[in-house]
Amino acid sequence: MIILQHAELVRCDLRARMPFRYGIATMTWLPHVILRVTFEIDGTTHTGLAADNLPPKWFTKDPTRRLEDEVEEMVRVIRAAVRHARAVRGATAFAYWRELYEAQAAWAAAEKLPPLLSNFGTSFVERALIDAVCKARGATLASALRENLLGIELGALQPDLAGSAPRDWLPAKPPTELFARHTVGLSDPLRAAEIAPEERVDDGLPQPLDACIRFYGLRHFKIKINGEAERDRDRLGRMAEILTEGCGDGFAFSLDGNESFREGGAFEDYFRGLLATPALRALWPRLLYVEQPWHRSVALSPAIGELGRTWPDRPPIIIDESDAELASLPTALALGYAGTSHKNCKGVFKTVVNACILAQLRGDGQPAVLSGEDLANVGPVGLLQDLAAQAVFGVTSVERNGHHYFAGLSEFPAGLQAHAWAHHGDVFARHEGAGWPRVAIRAGQVAVGSVLRAPFGVAGEPDLTGMAEVDLA
Repeated sequence: MIILQHAELVRCDLRARMPFRYGIATMTWLPHVILRVTFEIDGTTHTGLAADNLPPKWFTKDPTRRLEDEVEEMVRVIRAAVRHARAVRGATAFAYWRELYEAQAAWAAAEKLPPLLSNFGTSFVERALIDAVCKARGATLASALRENLLGIELGALQPDLAGSAPRDWLPAKPPTELFARHTVGLSDPLRAAEIAPEERVDDGLPQPLDACIRFYGLRHFKIKINGEAERDRDRLGRMAEILTEGCGDGFAFSLDGNESFREGGAFEDYFRGLLATPALRALWPRLLYVEQPWHRSVALSPAIGELGRTWPDRPPIIIDESDAELASLPTALALGYAGTSHKNCKGVFKTVVNACILAQLRGDGQPAVLSGEDLANVGPVGLLQDLAAQAVFGVTSVERNGHHYFAGLSEFPAGLQAHAWAHHGDVFARHEGAGWPRVAIRAGQVAVGSVLRAPFGVAGEPDLTGMAEVDLA
């Protein structure tokens, strides 16, 4: 039996080393929180961790709301999830999560909160629970899934998977290196000459795209667009030059539509215009997929499904923000989407099922994409757990942008920096000037051996001293 005994939430505010424009928001700072939960598991106590940024304007994308109000709302859904978790009793981690998920969903519906936001709270407790159970069983995330130590019942959420287990679908051996798919934000400089003197960052890390390619040896990229055809064509043309200069023909990229379109045909017209632009011809053979071009209000509507008939040669398109509920991927696949994304903030158990659904489709010879996306993932807990999950799910190209918009672990307390050095020296390198840990990307890849050997990404017991306590009452 699993029972929650104690929970604590701590916070530190992180300043971006340069602005990150995504969708309707431009981020210059955000809070980072770590949840530590103690569970009683079959009579013994074990502690689990979860961590994430609190990114305004992603879960709701409401341009009228104050950033501070959105941050408080994210804290509110974490508080609610912890409160609901205190009343849950589960024989397995999966059973515990299902009961928690249903309690949080019912509360959120009564509070008129969208599922993507409310499930963010659920995912915190879920991740800490998985970490604690892995520790209790002496298992890694990969072995816990392979041996089904978490008690996952695939058929309970997807009838087509009844009678099978995660080991039947997930990779037998997770990759030990992942491509870092570098984000090119909507306002990111492409060359040094574009940066005004007062906007230049002098911290020893690269700033414009061409410098990032040289510094990290990048080969995979995620390019954000905003739907303004002329502006996007010009910017994509300049990026095509830089990618070809820096990588030759050895690059790949995804295109992030940022929910910029509210009508199916509008994106088709837009994309056909890009295809017809001579300066962009070098890009299209290397396109991996297009991520969430349609606004979440229409992305899962029947009208999008009609495009399968009118636009049969469209590129692979996946959902991201629209992947808010357990039924989101099956709904999207029925409409002609090629798959979905994983980020831990949307839930781990849900992606276990999604990964198995997509593996089943691939086994039947159908195209099926599970991508790894970022949301500025940083830190000595959240980043490591996300890398572990991505590898276990078999994702080999993962959007990484936290290390680009934030200066490594420089703003985290010294104890957490020391923990990163002691346990995860393959993931982090030492900043040559200041000495703080930064993500080590070599030849465009991140090594994840240490996170795969840990229970759930994080080895040892991180020291949270120096972070501010957040009231969970």
